[in-house]
Amino acid sequence: MSGRVSDEEVIRRLEEFGKSIAMQVLKGMPPRMEIPVRTLSNTIWDEKRRILVLGPAKAKREFLDMKESRKFMQTLLMLSLILMARREGDFPTIRDLYYMGKHTIRYRDVHGRERTEETWNDQQESNSVIQDIEVATGLLREEMGIMHDAKGKIVGRIVIKSKGYEIDCSKLGSGAYAIPPNPDRLEIVRVEADYVLCIEKDAIFERLNEEEFWKRENCILITGKGQPDRATRRMVRRLWEEFGLPIYVLTDADPYGWYIYSVYRSGSISLSYESEKLACPGVRFIGLTTSDIRDYKIPKNFIIAATERDLKRAAEMLRYPWFKSEAWQRELKLFLRQKEKVEIEALSGHGFRFLSDVYIPEKIEKKKWIE
Repeated sequence: MSGRVSDEEVIRRLEEFGKSIAMQVLKGMPPRMEIPVRTLSNTIWDEKRRILVLGPAKAKREFLDMKESRKFMQTLLMLSLILMARREGDFPTIRDLYYMGKHTIRYRDVHGRERTEETWNDQQESNSVIQDIEVATGLLREEMGIMHDAKGKIVGRIVIKSKGYEIDCSKLGSGAYAIPPNPDRLEIVRVEADYVLCIEKDAIFERLNEEEFWKRENCILITGKGQPDRATRRMVRRLWEEFGLPIYVLTDADPYGWYIYSVYRSGSISLSYESEKLACPGVRFIGLTTSDIRDYKIPKNFIIAATERDLKRAAEMLRYPWFKSEAWQRELKLFLRQKEKVEIEALSGHGFRFLSDVYIPEKIEKKKWIE
């Protein structure tokens, strides 16, 4: 079980990473570091655990290698900033770290000409260094106290304690609780629900919340507003791991909605190093499928023609090991043949409450989900 990492443990791991470089220098060795490679070619589908994980390939970053020296120094600069913040109990944003570390270095080249060099040229460059430190230390940026924009929301019979205050997520009226950047700093005091429903669209989440679907069906509603951020995924993981709640995902019937489901379930390709703490292998899909167009008699005016981009994405997913189940292979091939997609709102063709009164309960009760 992956529990919360204490601030002391975070500081210890960051210091160990830095000390390993310092010891090389003290021993007269050329300083170097090894960083796990974050590429598709080094992303592995772990069949046993049913998650995407980072493979064994590592990149050697050496100070005396002119091709790697800039990245080497950037890594140590960012490490020092993060470590300083943790020691002082601060919670900088990724933008704070970018500005704190950004400065101009002036020097003269071998020909005596004055030159300048930026520590990093843009936010993307500094963000990449943060990810390198994550994979090198085994710490998520949230565990290192780095703040970022969070977009997830949760509502239902769940009581959360934050900074000593208890928040009852069933008593927020028409509102919902905004999931903070690091859900591990929350204490989940009590959960009285039968399952968790992760909803792709914020508008659908708001509608179901307004109908108090969570009260009627005794569930917890969560949305990541599209592709879920890390905080939303971590909160879902905690509810699945710590409370054994079934997790269902509701999305549109298109490759992008289906991939959102797979991110909750198996992790993402670009951030596979996070899967062990963020993915929920037991997630079930109850969103719309191509088969639903026929099975639920979706009115023709709600059916949308698939774009070339949609078809290309579906063809890619057809080859992914985590979409190799018979059900997913059938749905993806059907999508490629019919070249049609529909949104969750298409169910309104049978009445505005069809989604909450019929579709979701039927998919769960009759086990019409896909894994």
